[in-house]
Amino acid sequence: MINVNLLSVSNLPKLNKLRKLELSDNRISSGLEVLAERTPNLTHLNLSGNKIKDINTLEPLKKLPNLHSLDLFNCEVTMLINYRESVFSLLPQLTYLDGFDADDEEAPDSDPEADGDGPEDEYENGEGEDFFLLEENDGDEEDDLDEEVIDDEEDEDDDLEGEEEEDGVDDEEDEEEDGEEDEEDEADDDLPRGEKRKRNLEDEGEEDPEDEEDDEDD
Repeated sequence: MINVNLLSVSNLPKLNKLRKLELSDNRISSGLEVLAERTPNLTHLNLSGNKIKDINTLEPLKKLPNLHSLDLFNCEVTMLINYRESVFSLLPQLTYLDGFDADDEEAPDSDPEADGDGPEDEYENGEGEDFFLLEENDGDEEDDLDEEVIDDEEDEDDDLEGEEEEDGVDDEEDEEEDGEEDEEDEADDDLPRGEKRKRNLEDEGEEDPEDEEDDEDD
């Protein structure tokens, strides 16, 4: 709820599982006891840019035992002398104030537990485990499909190669027959005209008229 002109958090609903609450850039000046009642498991609270002016306003946050990160950037309270020492003293459960711990060590960029990305969330009620099993099964199915596609492609290639080989054999036989016919035609061209005519008649099953006349003379 960032920059929505909130004056208080009195209407905040009961959120027992809420761990991170963003309330920056509003006009909140008091009433933080509501957070202890409605968000008992809060771990991260951002109140930057609000109207918090003194340390006592933060006292209700003592009832949030899991609170370990608090941000108060651009609040007037940060201008107080010994501001950091006073807040750490008031809220001993705090680890980080405005992004740094009591020894001025910077906080990590993100906290998996606060962001809801921790292992407890992933595997709560077995949901995370089922999700990963589902991903693995999906991967196996994809591998099986890929193998089937490869097998089909190989079968098609084998069929095409077989057809090409048969076509090649047929073409060779046709070429051999054409070659034999061409050789016969060339041989016929080399014969004398009479012999060629006689050979043609013999191929057609007829007799040469000259042979018939010779038979009649005999």
